[in-house]
Amino acid sequence: MKNTLILTFALTLNLSCFAAETGTLDKELEPLRPFIGKTWRGEFKNSTPEKPVIDIARWERALNGKAIRVTHSINDGTYGGESILRWDDEKKQLTYFYFTTAGFYTTGVMTIQDGKITSTEKVTGSAEGTTDVRTTYELRSDGSMLNKAEYLKNGAATGSREVLYKEAPDAKVTFK
Repeated sequence: MKNTLILTFALTLNLSCFAAETGTLDKELEPLRPFIGKTWRGEFKNSTPEKPVIDIARWERALNGKAIRVTHSINDGTYGGESILRWDDEKKQLTYFYFTTAGFYTTGVMTIQDGKITSTEKVTGSAEGTTDVRTTYELRSDGSMLNKAEYLKNGAATGSREVLYKEAPDAKVTFK
C-alpha cells in the first residue's frame, strides 16, 4: 500500500515567512503553513531508473482556512489520494481523512513536536489487509522532506516506505 499522506511533514515553526500562501488559516493549522501553496516531488528509496516510483504532492489551503487539502499521485496517476486535514475542537487534535484511488480510506491524527510530524492512521478497506499506518515527516536543513512510514496488520509490521521529497513548483498531481 502506498499511502503517501504528505501530512506528514516535519516542521520548523519559524518557516512561516517562506509560505507560498498568505490567506487566513485557523491557528491550530498555522504550523503547516510553510507547505501550503507548494508542490513536492518525492522519490521512493527503492526507486530505480528502470522502475521509478515518484510521488507528486500538492498542499492547499481549503474551506476558508478551516482545513488543508493535500492531493498526491504516484507515477502519473497509477495511484493517488486526497486528504483533508482539520482541527477537531472536540478532540483537541489535528485530524484527517485520506481517500485513495485504490478504494480504501484512512482516518488519522497527527502531532507536531520537536520539528517532526507524527501521524497514526486507521485503514478501512485495504485489499492487502493493512489495518494501521504510522508515519513521520521531517523537514531537513537543505529544504528537503523525509517521509517514513510503517504499515501494520493487527499490530504487526508488514512493510514500510521511505520517500525523500524536494519542492517542485512545476510538477503536477495527475489522476487517470
